[in-house]
Amino acid sequence: MGPEAKLYRKLKAETPKIIWNRVENLSIPGMPDCLGYNTFGTFFTVELKVAKGNKPRFSPHQISWHVQHPKNTFILLETLGPGSVKLFPGSVVRGPCDTVAESWTDIQKLFYTLGA
Repeated sequence: MGPEAKLYRKLKAETPKIIWNRVENLSIPGMPDCLGYNTFGTFFTVELKVAKGNKPRFSPHQISWHVQHPKNTFILLETLGPGSVKLFPGSVVRGPCDTVAESWTDIQKLFYTLGA
């Protein structure tokens, strides 16, 4: 099992109030890895990234996706080593920006309250 598959398992385990679908999509290049849905009827996407540092790499297709879909798109980054997790808005593909959550508790809360 690859690192992003392991991160997906953690995401599902740590955010039990969210309905997740893993997207294995070869027909739409750049589409994020996960489609989430909360109890308020809000859909959102999450791109999973595992990296050695705080600078994940994005393909041109991933950048294009997040530029074309600026609302409710996120990047979940897990750094190797201490295994910290950070959630960024999809706009991070254009350059540095602030995290929106840095713990599983905060990530669960953010996804659960989207659209409330």
